[in-house]
Amino acid sequence: MLNRVAVLSDIHGVLPALEAVLAEPDVSTADRIVLTGDIAAGPQPTQVLDLLTSLGDRVVWISGNADRELLEHRRGQRDTPPVPIAPWAAAQLREDHLDLLSSLPRSLSLSVNGLGKVLFCHATPRDDEEVVLVDSRLDRWKEVFDGLDDDLRTVVCGHTHMPFVRLAHGRLVINPGSIGMPYGRTGAHWALLGPGVELRTTAFDIRAAVTRLSQESSYPDIAEWADYYLNARATDADALAVFAPRDGRDQSP
Repeated sequence: MLNRVAVLSDIHGVLPALEAVLAEPDVSTADRIVLTGDIAAGPQPTQVLDLLTSLGDRVVWISGNADRELLEHRRGQRDTPPVPIAPWAAAQLREDHLDLLSSLPRSLSLSVNGLGKVLFCHATPRDDEEVVLVDSRLDRWKEVFDGLDDDLRTVVCGHTHMPFVRLAHGRLVINPGSIGMPYGRTGAHWALLGPGVELRTTAFDIRAAVTRLSQESSYPDIAEWADYYLNARATDADALAVFAPRDGRDQSP
């Protein structure tokens, strides 16, 4: 039974944001740091992976759709048009990075004080790019929870880059938001579990981080990328307008 678990999701290869969160006392002293996917697909993929692997067994890794897609780019298995930064990020990875990403589970469970058995995944328990949102209808949650053991009363997911906590069919659902690509407001967003749930935001010097990424990353469009994502130019309303049709609400009665 773990007393405190820090959940970091959707880092997307942004080293300054990750460093700021790892410096938080409640992260540095947590029993485990759980990464709920989309770890390296961004402007500093190798630096982020090297920093996280240096933390050893305290870090618990889960694969996200963007991590899977990095492997598919390297293996020539992607047929759909790529997110522009993804092929570049994939090309930066060493063989040990590829071995690490290919070994990651899609989900896992841990026992956390006050919350019991907690399931961690990227998007939903059954799929790494399925969309559920804070306002998704209960029938949608019933679909994505189908087949879960009754003793799993807490589910932690990421993927949509917007933090929330809600109940759905008696289960507590937690999305910590995004470390490196936040939608709606700036900062690096994460969650602290045990014995309750706290959604946290770590502020860092965004102007300095944009400058640093522009100097340290060789991604061709890094200045524009860093300005857009670190400054959270996409609002929560923008993100919901894109994501909402993908949770099946348009097909609901």
